[in-house]
Amino acid sequence: MTPIIIAIDGYSSTGKGTFAVEIARRLGILYLDSGALYRTVTLYALQNGHIEWNGEIHDRRLQEDIFLGKIDISVMPKSDGTMRIFLGDEDVSGRVREMEVARNVSAIATLPFVRNFVDEQLHRLGAKGCVMDGRDIGTAVFPNADLKIFMTADAQIRAQRRVKQMEEAGGRPSFEEILKNVQERDYIDSHRAMNPLRQAEDAIVLDNSHMTVEEQMVWLDGILRERFNLSVL
Repeated sequence: MTPIIIAIDGYSSTGKGTFAVEIARRLGILYLDSGALYRTVTLYALQNGHIEWNGEIHDRRLQEDIFLGKIDISVMPKSDGTMRIFLGDEDVSGRVREMEVARNVSAIATLPFVRNFVDEQLHRLGAKGCVMDGRDIGTAVFPNADLKIFMTADAQIRAQRRVKQMEEAGGRPSFEEILKNVQERDYIDSHRAMNPLRQAEDAIVLDNSHMTVEEQMVWLDGILRERFNLSVL
């Protein structure tokens, strides 16, 4: 199969990761979770005292650590299409989904030097074809992607999905807190100075508020057949 790059952007908790993983699995190509890389940088910042209890970020110290190569991030594909992410030798795939990381990741992701650091990793890993999801994949990371999809869904539905995900992981989340976090992340992501969340001009919109993953695959299959003679069904 000719290498193909599929860029999936959109709001938080729209199921971008689930959608992207399933596409990668069915097409047999690499999946890259850009959000997980930003979450890993955020986890590193929390662990090393670069984020205060009130959210204040010691950006110069974090930038120095990145410049000195102290943040060692690597990924490993899993058989189910997902990826494991490591911070040094530690598998942090679960820890990067914790609420403390979620509360701080959007602020960390607005820092230009963090975005440059993550973009470098994504370009290197995805150059030979991949499915990648995030906030600015089709507009900044891979503006020449073969297919761009912009995902959206109702905020309350997204909060409900996030609550379910955290409950299945053993947590006891508050719906109100999760909804507030979703809304705050929408605002921050859309208003950051560098590469804000926006729909690329050539992206196709997918509102999956009331769609199952399989229904999304059927929707995608029509596009892939028409453009690339590929199928995910």
